[in-house]
Amino acid sequence: MSGVDRSVLPRLSRASLARSTAAGARKDWGSAPYPAPQSQAGLDLAPGIVHLGLGNFHRAHQAVYTADALRHTDGPWGITGVATTPGTRPRPVIEGMAEQDGLYTVLTLHRGGAVAASVPGVHHQGLVADGQGADVVAAIGAATTRIVSLTVTEKGYTFGADGRLDLDDPLVRADLVGGATPRTAIGLIARGLQQRQRAGSPPVTLLSCDNLMGNGHRLRSLLDEFIAALPAAEREDLQAYADGRVSTPNGMVDRIAPATTDEHRALAARAFGVRDTVPVPAEPYKLWVMQDDFRAGRPAWEQAGAVFTEDVAPYELMKLRLLNGAHSLLAYLGLLRGHRSIDRAVDDELLSQVVEFAMREEIMPTVPEPVGMSGADYIGELLDRFANPALGHRTAQVGSDGSLKIPVRWAGTLTEALAAGRVPRVLALGFAAYVRVITADDAYDERSLGTVHDGARARLTELASRASGPDGKARLLLAEGGLLPQEAAGHGDFADTVAEFARILDAHGAEAALRAAATRD
Repeated sequence: MSGVDRSVLPRLSRASLARSTAAGARKDWGSAPYPAPQSQAGLDLAPGIVHLGLGNFHRAHQAVYTADALRHTDGPWGITGVATTPGTRPRPVIEGMAEQDGLYTVLTLHRGGAVAASVPGVHHQGLVADGQGADVVAAIGAATTRIVSLTVTEKGYTFGADGRLDLDDPLVRADLVGGATPRTAIGLIARGLQQRQRAGSPPVTLLSCDNLMGNGHRLRSLLDEFIAALPAAEREDLQAYADGRVSTPNGMVDRIAPATTDEHRALAARAFGVRDTVPVPAEPYKLWVMQDDFRAGRPAWEQAGAVFTEDVAPYELMKLRLLNGAHSLLAYLGLLRGHRSIDRAVDDELLSQVVEFAMREEIMPTVPEPVGMSGADYIGELLDRFANPALGHRTAQVGSDGSLKIPVRWAGTLTEALAAGRVPRVLALGFAAYVRVITADDAYDERSLGTVHDGARARLTELASRASGPDGKARLLLAEGGLLPQEAAGHGDFADTVAEFARILDAHGAEAALRAAATRD
């Protein structure tokens, strides 16, 4: 099918999918579409969830769990998906799904080339926060909405370096103005809750699915800070509603879903003989762990394999520090080694050995093992998952927005290790590598490795320009860049180690730095 002109194929829709499935499209290839009866056909499924952040991860994770749950029990769990990135045009996901009856293909990519294809079919409609903010607020405020979930990345929560809501952010300030149409995720939620409060609507659950420790608690704290900044006439009633009728359970999500390419579109065409412009690639592994605190019901996600527990922290800590922490290391060190994708970085024997050393010797001692999970086994699983070439996860993509990711992914490990008298040398190298990448001309676009986007790049580059030499730049960004807590940023031995690796990277390159990083004292 890769040699076929996809433009002549029928567009993916409920009708074309039904015809393709009835004809037995590529059964020999392993396609396994979900059954799509009318009750589960997206536009006919009653909406019960509003999801902010209609990216690949949500479509390969929560939507898949919801589709699987609806194979076991019915419910009003259609998803209203909301694109939340301000000013992004065109919006291929929203537009593509709108032209495909809300449908898209999930391509599960196994090592060795095996592919399984499915069509969840649970999305009800799509909205764009930037331009349809009032409609998003109305959807959140609707009495039929029982869950508002989020995958907006760390950046989408608009918190500052201190972890609190950034009240100096112009978008946050605008959202606090009465009568304004909100654009931030916190503003959209707060104004939607305000509509619910005024209408006396039923309770609702806010479900963060982002990589933040205690993400439910963090979401609740940011919401409370937004409400506290409102005029008293609005603040008191809304806070009372939030306190009494809104839950924010903690949760942990885990699945790698890289960016969609033309190769993935060709695979989707091969699966069903239809044209899908917005398929989603994903690895076979997936995990979802949550507290079971849903005020107005939820899908039977446990039937789809989700884990419900009172204590999510050990699961999210292991995932956040090991998977996300190692992912960032592979990204920055991989870029310096000239690797465009994460799997190529893992195939680099020296780099892989150093990152595995960090996982086992620097990160794992700070991570308590969840019940039923082995840290050593999880590390082995992660390295195998990272090495899956079918995912093509780009180092530049993983390395983007490091100014927001590093405080979340590395800070806890560094703080605890330094307090215990250990200086994590590989993480120190990782920080030096980030500084080198983010202050480089065009953030590595000139090396044809893809652009590393970071909202703090201009600020950090200007700050680095005040210092001389690579070690001076690294020390200044560590001390004043707002990337790590004071326990790490102000630790003399750690600062010396970061500066040492900055000098080695500049004078001798990444290989010399990697060989020095895993050396035991």
